[in-house]
Amino acid sequence: MIRIRDGAVSSRPDTLVAEEPLEIRLNGRPLAITMRTPGDDFALAAGFLVSEGVLGDAAELRTVVYCAGAAVDGSNTYNVVDVRTAPGVAVPDVTLERNVYTTSSCGLCGKASLDAVRTTARWPIADTPPLRLAPELLASLPDRLRAAQRVFDRTGGLHAAALFAEDGELLDVREDVGRHNAVDKLVGRALQNGDLPLSRTVLLVSGRASFELAQKAVMAGIPVLAAVSAPSSLAVDLAAETGLTLVGFLRGTSMNVYAGEDRIALTTTAATG
Repeated sequence: MIRIRDGAVSSRPDTLVAEEPLEIRLNGRPLAITMRTPGDDFALAAGFLVSEGVLGDAAELRTVVYCAGAAVDGSNTYNVVDVRTAPGVAVPDVTLERNVYTTSSCGLCGKASLDAVRTTARWPIADTPPLRLAPELLASLPDRLRAAQRVFDRTGGLHAAALFAEDGELLDVREDVGRHNAVDKLVGRALQNGDLPLSRTVLLVSGRASFELAQKAVMAGIPVLAAVSAPSSLAVDLAAETGLTLVGFLRGTSMNVYAGEDRIALTTTAATG
């Protein structure tokens, strides 16, 4: 690349984030294509199917494999995976009827609705055991996430998602060019480990809190979603509908709580205006 700094021009190599398409097949049938950072592809596919309401338990997942012969010459591109469900797992017709392209910035593509998420969630957030988090604990999480972003340090081009325990312990962190992919990788790994629902955890994302991310949190049974940037109006609507605690603009000691404030241990009386 050509680097220009304060009028000085120089030439140097640069490290870039890899972005390649991943086709997800379900029981041999094409389902979706997403642009992702290669790595944790099996977890990404499994997590995507958790968000779609297809999977919810490790026993329901039989295999995930790369598809040989994906290229014209018959070679394996490692950009096509096939997820096979266990016998007896019901696959919603709506999932098999859609063949979607999801970009690295939008994993929803207009498919879902508030009612669909509320009615298909296996673990209603409102029914989860009581969870109380101190604002000080939430405020400490972005720095812990940033310290764990190894690839971001080299490229500056990745989103990150982290899963924390209620005491602030970092349980897992994933990076990807798509923030929804990073979350799917977290959820997929939890599914593979038999850890769903994630009913006593906090999901932190490095960007904004969109409807799709709120959807993924709800479908995985995660009661708290926090973001360093703004939430969308539809994300707030979904949080209010499902009982999800939604925190935005989590920066330093400041944060905005848009829904589910009962899980935040507030010590002062909230003022309006």
